[in-house]
Amino acid sequence: MFVQEIKASIKQIEKTKKSSELAKIAGSDWERDFIDIDLSDEDLSYDIFTHADLSDAYLRSTDLSDADLSGANLRYADLRGIDLGYAELSNANLSSANLSGANLRYADLSNANLSGANLRYADLSNANLSGANFSDTLLSYADLRYADLKDANFSGAYLEKTILRLSAARSDLLSSIKGVFAHFVQITIKDCFSTSS
Repeated sequence: MFVQEIKASIKQIEKTKKSSELAKIAGSDWERDFIDIDLSDEDLSYDIFTHADLSDAYLRSTDLSDADLSGANLRYADLRGIDLGYAELSNANLSSANLSGANLRYADLSNANLSGANLRYADLSNANLSGANFSDTLLSYADLRYADLKDANFSGAYLEKTILRLSAARSDLLSSIKGVFAHFVQITIKDCFSTSS
């Protein structure tokens, strides 16, 4: 038990040291350009990156759970396998970003721009996607169960084997999705009250 406590303390010290180094780079806030920066495999959970420019950044397998990235620019960023669970991404620009295999459970992506992004195998369950732009986005095998899709734009999006599960009370949201010319191929839409899974 004692060894585990020491390892946990060392890990916390390393995280604090890394955060201090990043804070020196950024100054007192994260409203700075981080264009093309490599922060892969880092633990940046709960950090604040509001309006930061992270375009072309490498954030593969980074933990940004509960982080605030509202208004951030993540255009063309490599976000494969990233953890953005419970993150604040409202009004963020994620156009053409690679989010394949990303965890976006319970994230707030309201009014975010995800046009042309790769969200294959991404988990967007219970996420707030209201007003988000998914035009020309790849959503194959993505999980959108119980996500708020109100006024989301899916024009030209590819939704092969995408999972949508709506409660009876929210099934009217499908009619509010803008999906002109969207590709709905073998999409799974289930009612939460159905007995089949």
